[in-house]
Amino acid sequence: MAAVAMSSYEEQRQRQVEANKRKLEELQLHHLSAAVREAATAAAKPSPAKKRKARVSRDAAAEPPRRSGRVANLPEKPKYREVEVLDFGRKVRRTYSSGRKDLENRVYATDEERSHAITKAEELEEEMGTRFPIFVKPMTQSHVTGGFWLGLPTPFCRKHLPKCDEHITLVDEEDDESDTLYLARKAGLSAGWRGFAIDHKLVDGDCLVFQLIERTKFKVYIIRASSYHESED
Repeated sequence: MAAVAMSSYEEQRQRQVEANKRKLEELQLHHLSAAVREAATAAAKPSPAKKRKARVSRDAAAEPPRRSGRVANLPEKPKYREVEVLDFGRKVRRTYSSGRKDLENRVYATDEERSHAITKAEELEEEMGTRFPIFVKPMTQSHVTGGFWLGLPTPFCRKHLPKCDEHITLVDEEDDESDTLYLARKAGLSAGWRGFAIDHKLVDGDCLVFQLIERTKFKVYIIRASSYHESED
């Protein structure tokens, strides 16, 4: 009886073990199938789209940038262009604004013409004597074109001219007067000198004799560089 009872117990235990194994297998298959489904779902989802930078067409890039209302009505910057002028036989490239002065018709004196004008001016200076302060000033390109600035001899300015800025009158040989601005610190004539140089057609190589006939008035005598060719005739 004991052996029969033991055999029945073993059979029941074996059945229980097999049942547990089946449950475990079922559970593993369930988890596996769930993992497969999740993987399939993830693969089916579309990947997030990457943000793309807006492309600008060539035509749009060529357009000028928009200007705010504050600056839309302001004038544009001045436009500049390059011109070529002759400078002693070689080309010099200079940049001028749209309001530049015309330098293309410059006249260049020869050494002979320049020397002749200076000699004649010094002879005239000697003839005038010492009654009034006097000095000789040869003309260069900076005096008669471009900058139109006339620097005066510093010792003469310190001794005879005002110590502060003042208007100085230039009187030509026809007694026509021209007003100029004398800058004491720079010892030269500024505003007004350009008009005098243009009106009297001064060119490189001409030589001027300045005679101080009053405190702020010069008598100006012009010796032309071109007079060199007249002396050869």
